[in-house]
Amino acid sequence: MRKPRKRTFKELVSENKQQLLNDRDALEKIEERLEQKMLGKAE
Repeated sequence: MRKPRKRTFKELVSENKQQLLNDRDALEKIEERLEQKMLGKAE
């Protein structure tokens, strides 16, 4: 059997980004959290 090839950090980030871009629910959650964070800093 072949040894599984280790991915670089850059490859993992790229793969994760693509998965998130394809997942609308996850994107909406992230946007909500960012908005809450910005509103908290503005106060």
